[in-house]
Amino acid sequence: MLTLKSIQSVSASKHIFQIISRCASTELLINQPKYAWLKELDLNEVNDGVFDGEWKAGSGEMMTSYSPATNEPIAKISAATLDDYKMTMEKCREAWKFWADVPAPERGEIVRQIGQALREKKTLLGNLEALEVGKIAVEGAGEVQEYIDICDYAVGLSRMLPGSVIPSERRGHALLENWNPVGIVGIITAFNFPIAVYGWNTAIALTCGNSVIWKPAPTVNLSTIAVQKIMTRVLEANNLPPAICSMVCGGADVGSMMADDTNCDLLSFTGSTEIGQKVGVAVQQRFGRSILELGGNNAIIVMEDADVEMVVRGTLFASVGTQGQRCTTARRLIIHESLYDAVLEKLKKAYSQVPIGDPLDDGVLYGPLHSPQGVETYKSVIAEAVANGGKVEVGGKVIDRAGNYVEPTIISGLSHNDPVVMKESFVPVLYVLKLEGGFEDGVSWNNEVNQGLTSALFTKNLGNIFKWMGPKGSDCGIINVNIPTSGAEIGGAFGGEKHTGGGRESGSDSWKQYMRRSTCTINYSKDLPLAQGIKFD
Repeated sequence: MLTLKSIQSVSASKHIFQIISRCASTELLINQPKYAWLKELDLNEVNDGVFDGEWKAGSGEMMTSYSPATNEPIAKISAATLDDYKMTMEKCREAWKFWADVPAPERGEIVRQIGQALREKKTLLGNLEALEVGKIAVEGAGEVQEYIDICDYAVGLSRMLPGSVIPSERRGHALLENWNPVGIVGIITAFNFPIAVYGWNTAIALTCGNSVIWKPAPTVNLSTIAVQKIMTRVLEANNLPPAICSMVCGGADVGSMMADDTNCDLLSFTGSTEIGQKVGVAVQQRFGRSILELGGNNAIIVMEDADVEMVVRGTLFASVGTQGQRCTTARRLIIHESLYDAVLEKLKKAYSQVPIGDPLDDGVLYGPLHSPQGVETYKSVIAEAVANGGKVEVGGKVIDRAGNYVEPTIISGLSHNDPVVMKESFVPVLYVLKLEGGFEDGVSWNNEVNQGLTSALFTKNLGNIFKWMGPKGSDCGIINVNIPTSGAEIGGAFGGEKHTGGGRESGSDSWKQYMRRSTCTINYSKDLPLAQGIKFD
C-alpha cells in the first residue's frame, strides 16, 4: 500500500506554506484592486476545494496559495479530506454511467465547447498562472492554448475512434476488435503545468467516454479551481451531470488514496521520478492502469556543422524558460570541441541579457522559482557543482529581492558523468560539456542518464540525423533535430522512457491508454467450428 509518507509532494507543501507564511503579508492579494481581475475567474477570498457535481467546502485544513513573485498570499482554499474524496469518487462514477452512453461525436461537441470557453478566458488564465505558478504571462497563456489545441484535436478524434474487422479462419464468423472507455480517470498534476497536462488527459479521456477526477499540486489550487469552473458551466449548460469532471484539492493523503483506489480505473500522474515510482508500484499492486509523466535530464548535442545562432537561441529558450522548471528543460549542453568556445561565449552573453522580473510585467522573460524550497535546491546544486570542480560561467546567485528569484546559471568544467550532472535538479542550471569525440560519443552521453524524456541534436549531417532517430540513437521518447528539447506539439504523443515512466499523453495514439480493448467473435452460422481445426466428435 502506498503510504502517506511515501507520496509526499516534492514541493513539500506544508513546509513551504509554513516558510512563506512567516514572511508573507496578511492581506490577500485577491482583495487588492491590482488583482481585481481574479474575480472575473470566479475566484474568492476563500474557495471551495471540492467539486463532486456541486461546489463544496473541503472538510480538511485551510490551504493558502501564494505568489512566488512576492511570497504574498493570494487566496485560501478549503482542502479535501479522504471522506471528501470518497464521496467525490462515488459521484464521478454515477456521472460516468450517463456519459459512457453519450455517442462519441456528441462527447466531442462538449469538448469543443470547453475549448471555446477556455479561449474566452485565455488571457486571464495565463495571468493567473503568472501570479500563482511564477511563469511569465505569455507562457501561461500558451499553456492554456495547449488545452485549447488538444480540445480541437479531440473533436476530430471523436468521429475517428477506430475499431477493426479481422478476417476469421472460421466460416460464418466475424472477428472484431472493439474499444470501450476504462471508466474513471484520476489525474494528479504538478505545479509547473497545472492546466496543460490536465487538458491533455481530460480532452482525450472525455472523448473516449471516461469521467475524470482531478487532484492538483497543493500550491496551484487556484488555477485548478478557475479551470474547473469554466468546464462546469459548459457541462451544466448542456444539461449533463457536472460530476463528469470532478475535482479535489488536497494533500498527499488524497493522492495516496487515488493510487490505492480500485475505483480509479486509470491514474495519470505527473511529478518527480521518486514519487512516480511509488505511485506506479501502488497502482500495479492492485493491477490498475497508470500513465506516468516523470522527470527529464535532457541534453542538447551540438555537432561541428551546427548553426551556432540557432543553437544559442534554442538553448536559451529550453534552459531558461519557466525558470528551468519544465520536465523538458535542457539541463545538459554537449558541444563539439570545435564550436565549444563560440557557443559558450554567445550563450553567456544571451543569459546576461534575459529580462528578469515580475512575470505579470510586459517584457519580462524570466520570473521567480515556484517555491522557497526551489531556491534552496538551486543553492545546493550550485554548491555541489563547484565543489566537484565546476566553474560558474554566468549566474549562480540568489537575487536580493522579494520572492523566489535566482539567476539563470551556466556551469562548465564538469565531466559528462559527474554525479551532479547525472541527476535532474529542476532549477535553472545548465551544464556545458565539451565533446572531444564524435557523434557516437555524444549519443552515449545523452543516453547515460536515468531519464529518457526529450533530446535534441543540432547538425546538418543527414546520416547522423537518421542515426539519431534510429535504434542506436537517442533513447528518449522525444527526439528532436535542430530544435531544442522543449516546445512539444500536441499532435504527437508526449512522454518518455526509462525513469521518465513510459507514459504517453496528448496526440498520436495516446487515446488507447484511456480505453480498453476487446476482441469479439460473432458466429452467425448454424455450425460451431472450433479454431485451429479442433474437433470434438
